[in-house]
Amino acid sequence: MEPLEHNIETFEAYFLANLPVAPSFHPHYEEALQAMLKAGGKRFRPMLLLKVVEHLAPLLLEHALPVAASIEMMHTYSLIHDDLPAMDDSPLRRGHPTLHVSHDEVTAILIGDALNTHAFAVLASAPLSALVRIRLVEALAVSAGAGGMVLGQAIDCHFENQPLSLEALEFLHTNKTAKLIAASLKMGAIIANSGEEMEHALEAFGLKLGVLFQIQDDVIDATQTSQEAGKPTGNDGVKNSFTNLLGVKEALARRDGLATALCAEAQNIGGALGDDLARIVEMYFIKGM
Repeated sequence: MEPLEHNIETFEAYFLANLPVAPSFHPHYEEALQAMLKAGGKRFRPMLLLKVVEHLAPLLLEHALPVAASIEMMHTYSLIHDDLPAMDDSPLRRGHPTLHVSHDEVTAILIGDALNTHAFAVLASAPLSALVRIRLVEALAVSAGAGGMVLGQAIDCHFENQPLSLEALEFLHTNKTAKLIAASLKMGAIIANSGEEMEHALEAFGLKLGVLFQIQDDVIDATQTSQEAGKPTGNDGVKNSFTNLLGVKEALARRDGLATALCAEAQNIGGALGDDLARIVEMYFIKGM
């Protein structure tokens, strides 16, 4: 088994065995709470965190699993809310009906709220030192909150039908997408106690990786069917996307150039971790999955 696949499978087994539970007399709350978590996905962010820990502090890999789970819960909450009628009004996510379709809008809002807050409960109870847990809570909150993912979503929604400059578009997606990806790498370094220099290097790499991730997502929306992507595509006509601003050909060129640059930057991080980060870029964004 390839090392990346091993990390993802190890995480998947842990994650599905530790889904949030909330038994009550509500007819579908607990089922809805777990539905989008069970629906799968790339598990890209947890994999990045675990890859950092695997190389920098392998003895802590098992202890890092709850932290990886908290990031996946935060990410899943963001998808549930992004799909709501007030935002993207999307009927499909990860190949499954979205929660406001399979249940109702109230359920979808509340499940998103529940996963957002439960992510911090999981993070706070991780088997790590109190100081490390505090730093992890801060990193996740900063990347996902008022000056991060939520800010990006606010800009994305407000400026529909209003084309942004390339600089503004990159600011939007640095916040909406890239900061949580960067936090995944930084949080791995925090767990490993690898020092400020490594934390900053991985965070900077993650911000660029997140922009690359978004360009790839925009290309998928413009070029793949809903069945291929596992979510509705061709719906970004009024949104600020890289393909709308640059065209598919130029977006692809920008994606390929950034991927090549990131492979080189990964080598500057050095060691086996740098090699694996370059390999991740190659697998996800050069060769494709």
